[in-house]
Amino acid sequence: MTATQPAGGERLAVDVRGVKRYYRTPSGDVHAVDGVDLQVSQGRALAIMGPSGGGKSTLIALIGALERATEGTVTVLETDLGRLDDERRAAWRRSNVGFVFQAYDLLPFLTALENVALQAGLARVGPQGCEESRALLRRLELDGHMDKLPDQLSGGQKQRVGIARSLVGKPRLVLADEPTGGLDTATSAAVVRALLDEVRRLGATAIVVTHDPRVAEQFDERIDLRDGRIIGDAVVRI
Repeated sequence: MTATQPAGGERLAVDVRGVKRYYRTPSGDVHAVDGVDLQVSQGRALAIMGPSGGGKSTLIALIGALERATEGTVTVLETDLGRLDDERRAAWRRSNVGFVFQAYDLLPFLTALENVALQAGLARVGPQGCEESRALLRRLELDGHMDKLPDQLSGGQKQRVGIARSLVGKPRLVLADEPTGGLDTATSAAVVRALLDEVRRLGATAIVVTHDPRVAEQFDERIDLRDGRIIGDAVVRI
């Protein structure tokens, strides 16, 4: 399977064609993403690897409607993101995408449960949101930590809360930017395994940026991004 051709008959979750993202600086344009074609089938888990500054974070920001492409088209979950204004992009993100961040981004004055339940409310999960938050935290092995504040949790526990927060709205697409960047090897493997287990339980699609080849081994596919371009023609099936 090439980077522009999914396996026959599979529906696409992500269809990126000829995408470029430039930033203007006093010393000239910076080409963060420089002509990327990428297709990801629904229900697949893709790892994006490559050196720092290679465009990985920018690419998932484009896929997650956090940034706009300078050129090309980004179609995600059958929606052309370039046709949405800012308000509709924000609404689309809330309804469809779960984000996991390296720095956790938990509210420090809320407990683990409250951080997840707050997101459930924002995602309009409904009155059952608190109970769904509890169930998700239990599956992520945080049963005894729900009432703790973030500074009472380990790095791995914080990231599991971050994963729960990203998934409580049942997103169709999960995007994670270096979710194990601050974790040791054993914790990284456990956190990614937990993330993928939950993504697959939902039948969602996952795209994760990582520097760690041991993390990438847990994914269905992998691409390498360098200087804003995919290296080689093939998406590696793992």
